[in-house]
Amino acid sequence: MNQHIESVILQFDIPDGAWTAEPYGNGHINDTYLIAAGEKHFILQRVNGYVFPKPEDVIENIERVTDFLKEQIAQEGGDPERETLTLVKTQQGTHFAYDEQGNLWRMYLFIEDAVSRDLPDTPELFELCGEAFGKFQRQMGAFPADSLHETIHDFHNTPARYRQLQDAIARNEAGRLDEVQPEIAFCRQYEQEVRALVDALEQGEIPLRVTHNDTKLNNILMDATTGKARAIIDLDTIMPGSMLFDFGDSIRFGASTALEDEKDLSKVHFSTELFRAYTEGFVGELRGSITAREAELLPFSGNLLTMECGMRFLADYLEGDIYFATKYPEHNLVRTRTQIKLVQEMEQKASETRAIVADIMEAAR
Repeated sequence: MNQHIESVILQFDIPDGAWTAEPYGNGHINDTYLIAAGEKHFILQRVNGYVFPKPEDVIENIERVTDFLKEQIAQEGGDPERETLTLVKTQQGTHFAYDEQGNLWRMYLFIEDAVSRDLPDTPELFELCGEAFGKFQRQMGAFPADSLHETIHDFHNTPARYRQLQDAIARNEAGRLDEVQPEIAFCRQYEQEVRALVDALEQGEIPLRVTHNDTKLNNILMDATTGKARAIIDLDTIMPGSMLFDFGDSIRFGASTALEDEKDLSKVHFSTELFRAYTEGFVGELRGSITAREAELLPFSGNLLTMECGMRFLADYLEGDIYFATKYPEHNLVRTRTQIKLVQEMEQKASETRAIVADIMEAAR
């Protein structure tokens, strides 16, 4: 047993007796371990202090959100300990501990008999994904979103991401500017559109809501027996924002026919079948709580969040790959190009996606 990990575990209130700790999962941000203590299992994680410079704010957000979710789940007749995360207290009664290096650690109850999936490879699975994140939005509807901490500054502030790209272009620190002129030109076409969601929030056109901000399928635990969505996990990026951030990023990730680092762009397409499936699940859970302006912006949010991600990949490529983990020198450029390909197809199919949203909204009334 690593003595460093052991000293952290001993700070938490877990059953007495023998226990084991093994690395768990495939996340790239936080160090994660599965702790077995008697018949109970726990998840221990180190919160990445570089990504989350105020980790105690992260814990406070999670405390408040999970407490609120447990109340909603209980009112709906569900099982609060199996349908959302449960933080474990330390011996001192807090929900976090520090190690000798000053890193913050937290522990959760392990949700048994649940699995995660990496890719929504069928419309049915992607619809379940939409239902899960739509349900999260619905259950958090009455929570005061503006009281949450911003755990990553400007995370889905697309104008800020555009400025970061412009700064990266001006600095050209990795000397790669000449090879990405077509990609830069495409991004610059979005200069007037990057403010759409931020302006709509600031002007009160769309409501401020609690947003998850990392709505990938593998952040949903599925029941190992029924295959139904059970709990939303990875709550570190919960912040105030627009539901369109979550919807748009889900579409970016899940309505593509290929992985985001697919080198062969002929395999990368935007699937309106997958778009419809997710939208049916998401809107079906929210029903009348989506405003008319939010519904109008649903299709465009996919374009914008995909463009935002592409700009982030491109900026990182120009800066020498300092943020996203890469496996080869052109990795971030490949990612940039897949996002651009998706945006191009989203633009081509804009009338179809608008019609899909209109049909689903009408059916949900």
